[in-house]
Amino acid sequence: MQAFRRLLEAIEAEGSAALVTLARVQGSSPREAGARMVVRPSGGFHGTIGGGALEWVALEAALTALKAGRGQAARRSLALGPELAQCCGGRVDWRIEVFDRQDAADIGLLAAAETEGVKTVTARVGGDGRVERRIDRDRPGGRLTESLPDGREWTEPLGESAGAVYLFGAGHVGRAVALALAPLPFVVRWIDSRRDAFPARAPANVALFHAPEPAAQLAEAPEGALIVVMTHSHAIDLDIVAAALKAERFGYVGLIGSATKRARFLRQMRDAGLTDSMLANLVCPIGVPGIEGKDPAVIAASTAAQLLMVSERTSANRAV
Repeated sequence: MQAFRRLLEAIEAEGSAALVTLARVQGSSPREAGARMVVRPSGGFHGTIGGGALEWVALEAALTALKAGRGQAARRSLALGPELAQCCGGRVDWRIEVFDRQDAADIGLLAAAETEGVKTVTARVGGDGRVERRIDRDRPGGRLTESLPDGREWTEPLGESAGAVYLFGAGHVGRAVALALAPLPFVVRWIDSRRDAFPARAPANVALFHAPEPAAQLAEAPEGALIVVMTHSHAIDLDIVAAALKAERFGYVGLIGSATKRARFLRQMRDAGLTDSMLANLVCPIGVPGIEGKDPAVIAASTAAQLLMVSERTSANRAV
């Protein structure tokens, strides 16, 4: 979730909004430190800090803070087992901040940085008890360090860590995949050689690109990007897949199709000079093994789950 964009939208619509942040987590908890929820005065909210009793108590506290108005950040520590009867058994500290229209300009800058892809802000509690944030363009990470209200600085993630997905093909399955990825931590570049193939609207995390030569778009793809290929043309599919595998720098190269299509493509790419080690990275058919449904929504759900598995495995490997 882009928390500051949601804050700005809420302020523009209702005049104020509250930001609930898990500032610290000890032991077992349904969400990690840095998880956020934006609460509107009307009771609507975006994001989650873990659901269940913890989230309902936080919602009530946020609505109470909104009624009190803009002031110092409120902090509370809760033992999930003894105080909320949750089985997690850990302890969480949350912070609630209330913003209104006088904060809109500052929040707008943070929202723009989220969209731009800046990952980190440096924060501290100011003399008035409110959190002051400074966009930090020199930090590539987006990890929350423990935030204590004693004047010391800490870092906060700006937006979610989103993986890059290059989705080739705007047919029925491509549309279903774009929708399936909409609520997930991915930034999607959706590419087709047919300008009129795209829908009139796309999810907020999806950018549409008309490209007469779709395979050329791979040159702009970041290291580790996830490549999903499902165009209207087998020839275009082959060009994209061959270029992606030959580059040997992507985290996933998936091709919609049957085992027969896979065998044909492997033979043609081997004849074109691709090595067995390159070809071994092709995922075809795409999707989680064991899900056999051919409905576009089923294929999309299975593919989205597979992309999540690849993304989480990559993140875990980087952390080692």
